Amino acid sequence: MAKSVQQRMMSLNGDEAVAWAARQSNVDVVAAFPITPQTIIMERIAEFIHDGLMDSEIIRVESEHSALSASWGASIAGARAFTATAANGLALMWEILYIVASSRAPVVMAVVNRALSAPINIHCDHSDSMGARDSGWIQIYSEDAQEAYDNTIQAFRIAEHENVQLPVMVMLDGFLISHTMQNVQILPEDVVSDFVGYRKPSRIKLPEFYGEKEIPLMLNPKYPISIGPLDLYDYYFEHKMQQIEAMKRAPEVIKEIHKEFAEISGRSYGDGLLDPYRAEDADALIMGIGSTMGTMKAVVDELREEGKKVGSVRIRTFRPFPADEIRELASGVSSLGVLDRSASFGAEGGPLFMEVRSALYSLKDRPPVLGYIYGLGGRDMPPRLLKKIAEEVLSTREEPERPRVGYPGARE
Repeated sequence: MAKSVQQRMMSLNGDEAVAWAARQSNVDVVAAFPITPQTIIMERIAEFIHDGLMDSEIIRVESEHSALSASWGASIAGARAFTATAANGLALMWEILYIVASSRAPVVMAVVNRALSAPINIHCDHSDSMGARDSGWIQIYSEDAQEAYDNTIQAFRIAEHENVQLPVMVMLDGFLISHTMQNVQILPEDVVSDFVGYRKPSRIKLPEFYGEKEIPLMLNPKYPISIGPLDLYDYYFEHKMQQIEAMKRAPEVIKEIHKEFAEISGRSYGDGLLDPYRAEDADALIMGIGSTMGTMKAVVDELREEGKKVGSVRIRTFRPFPADEIRELASGVSSLGVLDRSASFGAEGGPLFMEVRSALYSLKDRPPVLGYIYGLGGRDMPPRLLKKIAEEVLSTREEPERPRVGYPGARE
């Protein structure tokens, strides 16, 4: 796709790319607390604000719990809010994750994936964001610094869309993306500003007591409303159904905004949900998330040169889970391998493996699915291991009686 606007090439690491995206996206409030490997994001944003390059209010809080609480408060007051965290910081936010999503507050948060303690580890795996997969947030995973920039910009539009109104996490692998320098194409300030616009809170109709007035859904002393009050069994279930329905509407919105951004930037990532590579005629597919899938593309090319019909599929949007699209891609292949960079203790495989197998269950001729848990705590996943996995998947033609899960790269 040809680039439709002139862009500026900059050498940035992934954290800096996210900070640039936030700078250009008309953010009103940023709540900050440092945690490795996310800290650079907030350092750069603080510098932008100090230098007059970003017109935002920054709130320096005493914990990650407070960072998300402040972001939530700003959002329900009508502001466009942004924050960032990682690992133990995300875990400390747990209570507020659910409050933000249930309040339909369209906060955007960058999560720089890092292993959860203990033992203490500051390197990448997906245990932090995978643990938050059922909190009601949309989850978008990036392959590299360029996509981290692009995904962050799109996240504001997705979160605030009238048919969605849900918070969005943008993931990038700790150190592998966050601290790795890359050439990143930066869009002009006015182009991004026009693309994201300014936040316009959804409108609601007040009860008859107020004369059926329609007002913005935000805290306003002129029209006092309660957000997040006591909600017992007479209405709680229905409010959860509203979140479920919003998630069901989200895939089309994600695809629509992704397509619009691609027309401006010249960059696209599949359809916005899945990013397949040489998958059209593949006998075997390898599915996964994050930066490893960039390495997988090189492995696919090598295997293709050897005459082996292997393809890959990077899952860009994990929540909402693209089950229909996965069924369509997998229906014509002989076997499937799924890469998880997190363990689901006590389960029959990793989170992504279980989701993929569930999506394929209804297929009459579903392919056998093999699971692989790799890279925990930042353990390297070199091309030779990916190639070995691909060859094993390619040679599998029957569904195992029980889920087969391997641990490539782990010492026995």
